[in-house]
Amino acid sequence: MKWFGRKSAGREESRPVLSRVSAGVPVIGEWPRSYEAQVRDAYLGNAVAQRAVRLVAEGVGAAPVAASSPELAALIGATSGGQGLMERLASHLLLHGNGYVQAIADGAGGVGELFALRPERVSVEPDAQGWPVAYRYRVGERMTRLAAEDAGGRPQVAHIRSFHPVDDHYGLGCLGAAAGAVAIHNAAAKWNKALLDNAARPSGALTYESGDGASLSPEQFERLNAEMQAAFAGAANAGRPMLLEGGLKWQAMSLSPADMDFVGLKASAAREIALAFGVPPMLLGLPGDSTYANYREANRALWRQAILPLTGKILSALEQMLAGWIPGAALSVDLDRVAALAEDRERLWAQVSAAGFLSDEEKRAMLGIGQAG
Repeated sequence: MKWFGRKSAGREESRPVLSRVSAGVPVIGEWPRSYEAQVRDAYLGNAVAQRAVRLVAEGVGAAPVAASSPELAALIGATSGGQGLMERLASHLLLHGNGYVQAIADGAGGVGELFALRPERVSVEPDAQGWPVAYRYRVGERMTRLAAEDAGGRPQVAHIRSFHPVDDHYGLGCLGAAAGAVAIHNAAAKWNKALLDNAARPSGALTYESGDGASLSPEQFERLNAEMQAAFAGAANAGRPMLLEGGLKWQAMSLSPADMDFVGLKASAAREIALAFGVPPMLLGLPGDSTYANYREANRALWRQAILPLTGKILSALEQMLAGWIPGAALSVDLDRVAALAEDRERLWAQVSAAGFLSDEEKRAMLGIGQAG
């Protein structure tokens, strides 16, 4: 997180040159590479990916925030475009890798609202050295230029981004890494749907065994094919008995072990999707997961490894932006109010309480409790 418009003596000459080298990840499969197409396939069309994103984003939105003032707490807790600000930013960072927050002045020298901009509509406007000086927000044919800072040097836009190893301006979301697994999972779902449409079993074969070695005429073949489609194909006709005549014989064909691999492949793809978004597979109801001893341990891992780091990243960026508007602004996660970490907190209290060599003041300091005035 860096505020590029905040200048000091000699900084313009000492800053390194930035550039956008990469436009995205390399193409390694036949799945969509554009952000919109990936969102449609993953978040809109895949239950595992959508649930993984919602678990993390809703956790970030529900995380208890400690603010230095009621005004600051109200700004963070307010909605942005009808959605929770924190939840919306977390979703943007997970999917796109970038989150943009616009500070809208209230006309009295303060901040009236924080608005999360859709990241696919924002482009960075760099200076001669590649450092961002403004952000362009485009909706259709309309484009709005948002300066990084106002005339008074206060930040107007906060750019929060995930790490991208080959891009100085834009972050890297999780969709690209999950695109292959999403494509496999969706293809397996289509396979299952087609299997159900075809009587929930692999196709069989009708063989014609005539005594003289003759074959069916074109008219007989077409009539038989039409009758099969009308009377025996589809899930509604599953299990219907077949009446054969004139030397016809039904030979069922079973799935081979190679054909059955798609079942395990779909489960593997689902776990890979969960891995891309940092969610323990157990929390998504995926079968066969034995990494965690129980659900509570998996839930703690979700908070420790995904929700809390992402929440801290967003709060740190917002704190730095709002410090120019609200002196002394401070934001953090109130860990004592996180229900998922209650057992960890109980163990810490028990360990500190049992340490007889510590004074009461030292114990209170280790537990993060301020001394009574």
